[in-house]
Amino acid sequence: MLLVNIDYIPGKDLDVLGIVKGTVVQSKNFGKDFMAGMKTLVGGEITGYTEMLNEARQIAVKRMVDEAESLGADAVINIRYGSSSVMQGAAEVISYGTAVKYR
Repeated sequence: MLLVNIDYIPGKDLDVLGIVKGTVVQSKNFGKDFMAGMKTLVGGEITGYTEMLNEARQIAVKRMVDEAESLGADAVINIRYGSSSVMQGAAEVISYGTAVKYR
């Protein structure tokens, strides 16, 4: 499955199948959340949250690709990501784009 964040694929004629998305709400365990709180006192990257968001993006993309495959898509174009905090220590990550089939 080709994934791009532009709205076309050079050299391909496309049939649009529709919008596809993948979403996940992810959190860290209490121990890592506590340690992240301690890190805010001294500054620097909070690697536990960086890892959590990277994992969440991978899950969201997988779910988006699964939805695109169920439509018979060859690619997803114009991919975007979004995230929001839903509660202390938990974040929602969404991946979305347009599923297309090559002509």
